[in-house]
Parts: sequence; C-alpha cells; structure tokens
Amino acid sequence: MKGARRTGKAVVVGGSIAGISCAHALIAAGWDVVVLEKTCSPPSGCATGAGLGFDAVSVKLIQPWIQQPELLQLLTSPMAIEHEQATDGDKKITWTLSRDENFNFRALHWADLHSLLYNSLPPNVVLWGHLFLSFCISDDKSSVKVRAELLETNETIKIVGDLLVAADGCHSSIRKTFLPDLKLRYSGYCAWRGVLDFSDNENSETIKALKKAYPDLGNCNYFDIGSEGHAILYELINLRINWIWYLNQPEPDFKGNSVTTKVSREMIEDMYEAAEKVWIPELVKVMRETREPFLNAIYDCDPLDQFYWDNVVLIGEAAHPISPHAGRSTNMSILDAAVLGKCLEKWGGENLSSALEEYQSIRLPVASEQVLFSRRMGRIKQRLPLPDRELFDHMKANQEESTVLHLRNIPYFSSIPSILM
Repeated sequence: MKGARRTGKAVVVGGSIAGISCAHALIAAGWDVVVLEKTCSPPSGCATGAGLGFDAVSVKLIQPWIQQPELLQLLTSPMAIEHEQATDGDKKITWTLSRDENFNFRALHWADLHSLLYNSLPPNVVLWGHLFLSFCISDDKSSVKVRAELLETNETIKIVGDLLVAADGCHSSIRKTFLPDLKLRYSGYCAWRGVLDFSDNENSETIKALKKAYPDLGNCNYFDIGSEGHAILYELINLRINWIWYLNQPEPDFKGNSVTTKVSREMIEDMYEAAEKVWIPELVKVMRETREPFLNAIYDCDPLDQFYWDNVVLIGEAAHPISPHAGRSTNMSILDAAVLGKCLEKWGGENLSSALEEYQSIRLPVASEQVLFSRRMGRIKQRLPLPDRELFDHMKANQEESTVLHLRNIPYFSSIPSILM
C-alpha cells in the first residue's frame, strides 16, 4: 500500500531557488528535508540577482508550495508579448523584426521569488551559514553522510540522510566528485545587467522617453539586436526596469568560482561609452541611471550523460549549466524539483534507485536539448559563427527569417511531464 511506504530524509546542498524548490517538492512527497546553504542569512533586497522570466508551467508548479498563492500575481508583471527588434546604432532607430503575441511569461525579481518560496517553508528546514565540505556513501548504498562547517563557530557537523541532492549551481562541487574533468564552456560573451528603480520619479524624462520608444513595456519582453550583441528590456513590479546587454569579449578573470562580479567605475564608464555607439539614447539613459550595474560571464557545458550516482542526484544548474537565451534556467530548476518530488513519492524511499532512474529518464533528454538550443540561440543573437548557417543579419532580415529568434522554438517549450499531471 502506498500509505505504508517508507519515505526518507534528503540533504539538499544549495539554498538558491533550485534548492528551495527541491525542499518544497520533497516535503510534499512526505520526505524530511534539510537544506545546507553557505550564506549566513536569507537574501534581502535586490543585491543578489536581477529580473527573470517565469513561464506558465513554473507558475502552475509552485502554486501548491507557497502559503499565499495570490502573492505570485502581485509579485509578477505580465510578459504576454515577445518583441524582437533591430537597432541601427548610427541612425539611432529601431524597427520590428518579429513578434510573438502569445508569449505568456511573467516577469519578477530573483529576490522576490526566492523570498516567496523560502518564507513558505517550515521553520528550520534551511540551515544558513553551513558550508558543505564532503559526503560519503555507505558501503551498502543505503545512506549518505554529509559533512558541513558551521561558519559562525567553525564547528564541523555531520548529517546522515537517504538522499543527497546537489543544488549547488553550475560550479557544483558534488558534481565534480563524479565528473572531475568536466569543464564549463565560456560562451564568448558577458552580460552587463542592472535594474533601474524609478519609483522615486516615475514621471522623469528618462522614463517618459523610454516608454515612448518601447510602447509595450509592462506587458512585453523586448529583445534588441544591434551591431555589438543584443539587449533585453522588460518591466518589473514596483516601478523597476530590468535590462541586460550581452557583449562579445574575451573570458574575464573572476575571483573563485563566481560568474558574476561587481565592476570598477572605469569599467562602467567604458560600457556606457560603448553603449552610446550601439543603442538608442532612451536605452542608454536607463543604463546610465541604474545604480551598481554588474557583469555576468555566460557559461554552459555540454549535456551530461547522467544525473545521479547511487543516492546522489543533481538538479538545476548542477545538472545542466545553461546559457540564458531560452529563458530556462530558473524554470528548469523548478521543473527538476517537481519531477524529483513526484518520482520519490511514486516509488517510496525503499525504491530510491527506481525513483532516481525515472527522474533522470524524464529530465535528462529534455535538459540536453534545451541546453544546446539555448547555446545556438545565443550565438545567433550575438552574431557568432555556426557551422550550418550564415550570420544573422539584423539589418536585412525579414519577418519570416526573424522567427528563428522566438523562444517558443525551444524543444518542449510548454510541455508538462505526465508524472506531474
């Protein structure tokens, strides 16, 4: 009988959205969960991250996890339209390449989503300030022992569980245990990112001009292709504008394993100067008025052959580091968590191997195709070479040729695995 099945205890490493989502999904499946996160407290404000696109599947999946589902609508703004356009940096004009009027995404800030998910968890599920050190699988494969350091006291603790979930990001140290030679692939470009908060002056000349140049802002995700890379622009709740500029450049030398860094004033000024030559003045003014823009190096890796080993499983960016051009990273993490939870619920703790095998069979083929699609999309929009096509010419492309830019071309764009139905 299903009710008599043994559940288990899962140790999740990583307290970002993938890890927090996993905690929800596994708790819903009847499992005990503890999440280890090295940062000392929950993120606050908007210093950690920027805007993201939330698809209809993710909206549906997290509704049962959050205590106040109505908050999801209040924290997000609609992105019903995907608008692809081109910019002539010399003439300072833009024109439409193609539009998808049924895009059906929503926009929100990373910190808002994390807070919503975290605050809906039971207390003491997430152990903040706990740095993962190592793990050891028992000889009979029935348990896994995890060592972590409590950073406040330098004390080492041990936690024994039935399952270890690696939600520790694209540089996953747990993944490295099994795949020590796996390297991330630098895409050839970085993203300048920022969020302009205009709540203190919503009728400023900058905002008026921006909304005139981008008339569907507030219901649209604008993708703008220029002579030097491409840009993204959309509105968040609470009078904020999220912008991104992907710029081809040599691989930067960031400290440690970070793919994001704050930048010097000189670097920012150089970016502004370059932007003046590529984009229309309305967009450049938004960049200039944004406090603390930051730089994000874009990486992915070739698809993995497996997502689990014994009772250790990968989810999120640990399983499939992906570039951002298909709007998938956060959405894939949520889907990974939901599928893993349902597989564990279906098979029970006594059939862990079967549960992980089904999770892998559902998620690995989809993730593999989406990683490669996103890589290809990035190279098209950055006008980087591909072996099977000419460089995309935004100055000459017609509407039919420009449909290649649509996000809905991604494999499994809005599909839901049958186990979640």
